[in-house]
Amino acid sequence: MSSFSSYNLTPLSSSISTSPTDREDGVGLSDPVNGQYRRALLDLINRLRNTGVQSDIELPMIAVIGNQSAGKSSLIESISGITLPRSSGTCTRCPTECRLTHSDTPWTCSVKLHFPDQSANARVVPFGDPIFSKADVEERIRRAQRAILNPSMGHKTFLEGTDVGENESSFSRNYVSLEISGKELADLSFVDLPGLIASVGKAGHDHDIELVKNLVTSYIEKESCVILLTVACETDFENQGAYQLAKDLDQEGKRTVGVLTKPDRIPMGEEDSWLRLIRNQEKPLLNNWYCVKQPSSLMLKKGIDWAGARHHENDFFDTTQPWCSLDSYYQSFLRTSNLTNRLSTILAELIAKRLPKIQNELYQAMQQTEESLRALPKEPSNDPVGEKELSERLEGTPDEDGLLQTIRPHTMVFRREIRSTAPHFVPWERKEDLDDLPEVTFLSSEEEERDDEDRASIPIFIEDVMQRALKARTRELPDNYPFVVQKAYITEFLKKWKEPALDLFDDVYGILKEEVESIVDRHFSALGKGGAKQSVLMTVHDHLDAAAERTKERIQWILQLENSPATLNTHYFSAYRDKFLAYYKGSRDKNGLASQLWNPTGVQKVISSLADIGLNARPEDLPKLLPADPMEAAITIMASVRAYFQVAYKRFVDIVPMAIDYELVRGLERGLDQALREGLQLTGADALEHCAAMLQEPASIAMRRQEILKRLERLREARKELRKLSI
Repeated sequence: MSSFSSYNLTPLSSSISTSPTDREDGVGLSDPVNGQYRRALLDLINRLRNTGVQSDIELPMIAVIGNQSAGKSSLIESISGITLPRSSGTCTRCPTECRLTHSDTPWTCSVKLHFPDQSANARVVPFGDPIFSKADVEERIRRAQRAILNPSMGHKTFLEGTDVGENESSFSRNYVSLEISGKELADLSFVDLPGLIASVGKAGHDHDIELVKNLVTSYIEKESCVILLTVACETDFENQGAYQLAKDLDQEGKRTVGVLTKPDRIPMGEEDSWLRLIRNQEKPLLNNWYCVKQPSSLMLKKGIDWAGARHHENDFFDTTQPWCSLDSYYQSFLRTSNLTNRLSTILAELIAKRLPKIQNELYQAMQQTEESLRALPKEPSNDPVGEKELSERLEGTPDEDGLLQTIRPHTMVFRREIRSTAPHFVPWERKEDLDDLPEVTFLSSEEEERDDEDRASIPIFIEDVMQRALKARTRELPDNYPFVVQKAYITEFLKKWKEPALDLFDDVYGILKEEVESIVDRHFSALGKGGAKQSVLMTVHDHLDAAAERTKERIQWILQLENSPATLNTHYFSAYRDKFLAYYKGSRDKNGLASQLWNPTGVQKVISSLADIGLNARPEDLPKLLPADPMEAAITIMASVRAYFQVAYKRFVDIVPMAIDYELVRGLERGLDQALREGLQLTGADALEHCAAMLQEPASIAMRRQEILKRLERLREARKELRKLSI
């Protein structure tokens, strides 16, 4: 609207003139500045109508109404300069929209068929090539109206001139539009509506009376519609129902422009009652009453042209009483040229006034339409088999609720459970107080949990270890004991690893299954009647179960490997064995040298003293200085078993989650595409048809989606046109 801020609508009204020059021009064009402004507004509305957005928001318009034989067709011909069809009864049986544009280019006319329902079938169809001769327009309109009244037949049938006999419909809400431009035209748009009827002939139907009335009402009840009411002077005013209909819908007469036709047929002595309308003394209208004189039937038969008709009209009002005696002000309400110019001004004023509301209504309509679209189930993918969401989730996403983030806490539980199976060796006799047992400090720096967890398991006292070692001896030397003792303790904690490993598998399987079902639901729940979703889900479940079987086999294989204790990580094993050996030995001498050695100050003092005599030692080496212990063999077994636990535990808590991730999580993606193609029968000769059937949405949803998308498309096109508004 800012681009029009310098224009004032008021002077448009003053551009009306009754001078001979204007009468010869025939259309009373306004001055160039106002004409430019008016043309821009009218052109905008025409472009908006071409988008079909009038189905969604109200656009300003002029609707020509009247009773049958009220002279509407003649009036429209005088305004547009074309000849309307007057045979076959089609000329008044569907709306005809005329969009007139003043142009310096040669005269041209384009005809289109409009089907403005709000379903997915709403469309605008060009009806033939542009016309450059006025003589060809009448026949083209006749054929277009036939196409409108016979919607089940292809419009090309009528374009080629086929006559189908009786029409499918007696009246129609679909309409024909004429886009006409030329030098002699005013900038004006209006729609000619079927004439109101009081009775039907032999070929008609009783319901046609109400049908036509409802059709006319649907146009003129809108506040943005200017009612061009035609009243024939040859018929008693009170008997013309069009006025009463207009009065009911525009009680204050603000939107109605009255037009008296056939003034030459007023009975002698009754002219004054009609003049009172022109003077706005009776049934007053804000935009007044006008009077026009069109050619008679005899003149039309003789072939009077448009220019001749305008000259004839001017002569009539210049020479015929009482019209020629009216003063100059009321003369401005006579003749087609003055009416046309005034209608153009009224429509431009209405557009300018309504433009902000159009913009607001368009914005609200777009918001509501987009919300309606979002409320529908997700549209089926064109390639649901190739959906990447599952792949991305399996690969890992940085979201807090990502698949891997959901699995990780279960992995940590598994780690703690395996960690808790560490054998709780106690280097004291059973009679000792366990609360005085020193802390295993060298584990605290590398474990998430402190070694205090050992205290939760059943303690294995040193005499028990020694007794088992003695019983296991066969022909070994006195200072040697069979490896079977260590293996027995290792086997005992290994037996406890199966359950946590399978628990982790079950947890990951459950998470993965739920994730898959959620993804399948999002992408396939809207397809068909649920069969597609069920088919995909069954196929994916089968594929997941196959991966699960491979995973469980892999876990069993890992457990079997662990049942044969071995490690090539000798450095790691030896380091831990020495640390545990030092810990167990040091823990046994609570009050003697061991107590001093494990005192931090004492440790540093001893290490410093050894350094003075050239011996480098570490804290864990100091227990070697202790005197011989009768439980030495048991301590060595305990240290070896506990050291091996650290090696095996670290290995196991890595390899089991890795196996589950590789075989189950990542394994789900491997071969899934092929499994879906085979499971959904997408590899055979009828794969395309089978896939199309599964992809099909329920008909009700598909139709609703198409309807909303069509509406959204025309709203967006309308928004583009509004943005182009400038002069």
